[in-house]
Amino acid sequence: MKCTDLVGAFFYPVDTIDFIYPSCTGQMTQSSTKPFLGFGLGLRAEHYQDILEHRPENVDWFEIISENYMVDGGKPLYYLDAIRQDYPMVMHGVSMSLGSTDELDFDYLEQLEALMERVQPRWFSDHLCWTGVDHKNMHDLLPLPYTEEAIVHIADRISRVQDFIGQQMLIENLSSYITYREDAMPEWEFLAAIAARADCYLLLDINNIYVSSFNHRYDPIDYLDGVPAARVWQHHLAGHTNDGNLIIDTHDQDIIDPVWALYLEAAKRFGPVSTMIERDGNIPELGQVLAELEQARRIAEPWYQSRS
Repeated sequence: MKCTDLVGAFFYPVDTIDFIYPSCTGQMTQSSTKPFLGFGLGLRAEHYQDILEHRPENVDWFEIISENYMVDGGKPLYYLDAIRQDYPMVMHGVSMSLGSTDELDFDYLEQLEALMERVQPRWFSDHLCWTGVDHKNMHDLLPLPYTEEAIVHIADRISRVQDFIGQQMLIENLSSYITYREDAMPEWEFLAAIAARADCYLLLDINNIYVSSFNHRYDPIDYLDGVPAARVWQHHLAGHTNDGNLIIDTHDQDIIDPVWALYLEAAKRFGPVSTMIERDGNIPELGQVLAELEQARRIAEPWYQSRS
């Protein structure tokens, strides 16, 4: 079935699902089901004014890039506070460097904690990667070797972050372009083992799975089947650039049909998972991104309803 054949979708009421609202300073509130925020967008400066003027009702929530708002003042915080009045938010980081051998940056974590107090996000996340050495940020998300040693190292660091912040976090799978000779398992086993050992949750990026499966020649369905469904709290969807031999996760193109098809398979397996669209380059008008968000809703909601 093509994704464009999916029609007749309907609204799946968010408030019919049991939520877990993590406190920014306290313990998790227990529930029998994962939280479901609905369908959201990455908050980008190009859309600030349109969001404030039109307050689109088909956006259920926004994800912010944490580092963009770790500032003392100015327009980013002004718009953040204004939009936060109308929409739930989650926070997504790019600088925690969970896989690094450097000491954790507690100055960074203090800034993150302060921003969380301001935003009161439903959760926070970062990437399963390293971003530099000797405390030099390379501003890239670098892949890790899939080894038992790395699992222990990273899970310990995640646990320390969670202890510092006072709540569980989400970790995101990367798009990758190299592998290591030392790899002892596939990526999905590595990801699942870290989540279990650290007792954290997963931000499963569907586009990243597709990109990596193309680059490394594996079946993306194997990835979905290898991920523990109960730990999947969020999905990312995005576009990429394909040069024929290699796909780069650029977030500057529309989402392609094979990624939509993989998202459908994820919806079948994982049930209601908070889903958002990422667009970080070649950013179009808000309406075009909203159209993609509605496509995500049309694809997923029939499967969510069937599991309710």
